[in-house]
Amino acid sequence: MEFADRITRVEPSATLAVSNLAKELEAEGEDVVDLSVGEPDFDTPENIVAAAEESVERGDTGYAPSNGVPALREGIAEKLQADGLDYNAGNVIVTPGAKQALFETFQTIVNDGDEVVLLDPAWVSYEAMAKMAGGDLTRVDLSEHDFQLEPALDDLAAAVSDETKLLVVNSPNNPTGAVYSRTAMEGVRDLAVEHDITVVSDEIYQHINYGAEHVSLAALDGMYERTVTINGFSKAYSMTGWRLGYLAAPADIIAEAGKIQSHSVSSATHFVQYAGVEALANTETAVDEMVEAFAERREFLLDLLAEHGVEPATPDGAFYMMLPVDDDDQSWCTNALEDAHVATVPGSAFGAPGFARVSYANSKQRLAEAVERLDSEGYL
Repeated sequence: MEFADRITRVEPSATLAVSNLAKELEAEGEDVVDLSVGEPDFDTPENIVAAAEESVERGDTGYAPSNGVPALREGIAEKLQADGLDYNAGNVIVTPGAKQALFETFQTIVNDGDEVVLLDPAWVSYEAMAKMAGGDLTRVDLSEHDFQLEPALDDLAAAVSDETKLLVVNSPNNPTGAVYSRTAMEGVRDLAVEHDITVVSDEIYQHINYGAEHVSLAALDGMYERTVTINGFSKAYSMTGWRLGYLAAPADIIAEAGKIQSHSVSSATHFVQYAGVEALANTETAVDEMVEAFAERREFLLDLLAEHGVEPATPDGAFYMMLPVDDDDQSWCTNALEDAHVATVPGSAFGAPGFARVSYANSKQRLAEAVERLDSEGYL
């Protein structure tokens, strides 16, 4: 069978091989310390679960409004307004996961041959989404600057032009944990305004932040009309499996993206949306406790690695750090999994060869075991 170009131009996720190998080893009875996971290792807070159960009992099991139930869209708008973003409920589409929000955004904005600019390291699915929409990629490498954008603004300025259709900015960042400074974001604003570029501001890790200032691009002068803000519930509220996210944008983008939602996934799950209402309203303490635990683990892992002479760039957000490894990071990750039974993700999957992404969404005990195994097998 001859398949569509939009599919054949996309490679399978580079993380899949490591994931499959880890599962094979576990099936054989091996104990694998999994530092590859991209989700919190905490249960969803009980009040959120209870809200979903109440919604089911209330009968919220039929179709939901395609763009989201009014209570959740209003709650999201209030949250965004508190962040200084001038969105109302009509500027919000609730999606089954932030990934769907991103997919709809790419499909709405990018035409065949349009230039899409990524800041490397970049989350693996941005490239795939750009290619499926027909876009051509330009990449700006931040690895020489400890993954920070501010010192790479000249490189970004050289990369963009009046021909650039979309720029993707993810802060706090997956896979690096970097939080981009206000100066960096203002530099993005200046370039976006100069060249009339639409910018995706992926803020899914907004609340997992260890003290750095979080700057939302749409709050900066000149950016509201050219920014699509992406966020969701998976990371902050430990709701990865609930599949609940959203995009917020000017009305014209919402009208067009809404067509994709209505003709594809229809809507986010009805009763899950009321869990989202509860998450926004009454879960601040649980989020703070989770972030505090991640902060402690970050320091714990950095100290362990320093004892072995390894000093990664210190992440200011999310729950990842980039471990410098061999140039052939794919082989390093595969071999570390086979020999030390520690699962990590090759940096090349994110456009950062020579690194491995490790997640510290795991207990201190397991983090210590991972470092000990990697050291004993000669990987540190």
